[in-house]
Amino acid sequence: MSLETPLLLSGAPGSPYTRKMLALLRYRHIPYRFFLSGHDTPKKLPTPKVPLLPTFYLKENGGDYQAAVDSSPLIRRFEKEFSGRSALPSDPVADFIDYLIEDYADEWLTKAMFHYRWYYKPDIARAAAILPRWRAVTASEDDHLKMGKFFAERQISRLYVVGSNDTTAPVIEASYLRFLDCMKAILEKQPFVMGKRPGSSDFGIFGQLTQLTHFDPTPMEETLKRAPRVFAWTDIMEDLSGLEPVESDWISRDAIAGVLGGLLKEIGRVYAPALIANAKALMTDAERVETEIDGKPWVQQPFPYQGKCLQWLREKRAALSPADRAAVDKLLAGSGCEAFFEG
Repeated sequence: MSLETPLLLSGAPGSPYTRKMLALLRYRHIPYRFFLSGHDTPKKLPTPKVPLLPTFYLKENGGDYQAAVDSSPLIRRFEKEFSGRSALPSDPVADFIDYLIEDYADEWLTKAMFHYRWYYKPDIARAAAILPRWRAVTASEDDHLKMGKFFAERQISRLYVVGSNDTTAPVIEASYLRFLDCMKAILEKQPFVMGKRPGSSDFGIFGQLTQLTHFDPTPMEETLKRAPRVFAWTDIMEDLSGLEPVESDWISRDAIAGVLGGLLKEIGRVYAPALIANAKALMTDAERVETEIDGKPWVQQPFPYQGKCLQWLREKRAALSPADRAAVDKLLAGSGCEAFFEG
C-alpha cells in the first residue's frame, strides 16, 4: 500500500458524490478524515484543477499531497491500494454490469437530482435555506439569506449543464419514477443491486438518492408514495461498516438478466440515446444536442465529460475476453444498452 492513511477529503452533505464516497470508505474500512468544503479544509492542501466535490488529498510514499477528484476512477484506485471488502465484483461480466449501472447513476440519475432541486419552488426554497448554512453555520441570518439567494440563482442558471429545462422535464421525471419501480423490484429479490453485498453501482445510486429521497421535497414525496422500500434502503446504505461480505454474495452472471433486466432496459431507454446524441454533437461541434428520448424531444448543451463516459464504456467492453464480451452482449441484447456499442 503506497497511499498514506487516513485519506483526506473535503465535501458537503448536499453533494451526492461526497455521500457516495463517504459510504464507500466506511464500508471498505478505509480510514479517512473529512473536511466540510469551504469551512474547515486546511489551507495547506492543494487546489484541484477542476473544483469538484468531493476532493481527495492523497499522499503517496511520503510525497506531497495531490488533489484528486472523480469518484469512479478513485473507487478503482482504492481497490488497488487497499485489500479486502471489495466493491467491485470479481466476475468480469458482473463487474461490467456494475460499472454500467454506476455510470448511469453518476451521469443520468444525477439529472433528476439537479432537476428536482432547482426546478420546483419548494425544493429551491429548501436548498437555498440549508446549503449555505452547511458551509457556514455560524454566519449571520442576513448573510445566510444573501448566500442562499446567490447560490440558488447560480445553480438555476446552470441547469442547462445537466440538461434540465422545460422540454426535458417530462423525460427526466418519468425516468425517475420508472427507476424507483426498478429499484423496488431489485430490492424485493436481494438487498443490493449487485447481490448480497454492494458494488460500486450501489454506492453510485445511493449518492444520488441521499438527495432525491432524503433532502429535496418533491422527489422525496414521490419516493415515499411509490417506493418506501427504496427510501429505507438509502438509510441502510449510509453505513455498511458492520456488513461481513463473502465472495458468494455477489450476484451470479446467470442471475443478472432476471434481477437487473428491468434496470438495464431503463438505462437503454434513456441513458443510451442521451450519451450517443451527445457524442454526435461533440464530434460535429454542434452547439446543441437535439434528439428524442422515450418518444419525447430532448435538447441540451453538449457535455464533453459524458463524451468520455461513452468512450470508457466502449473501452471497458473491448477489454473483456471474447467469451465474457459475448456474455455481456447477450445480457444487454434487447435492452437498448446494445446501442452504446454500435457504430
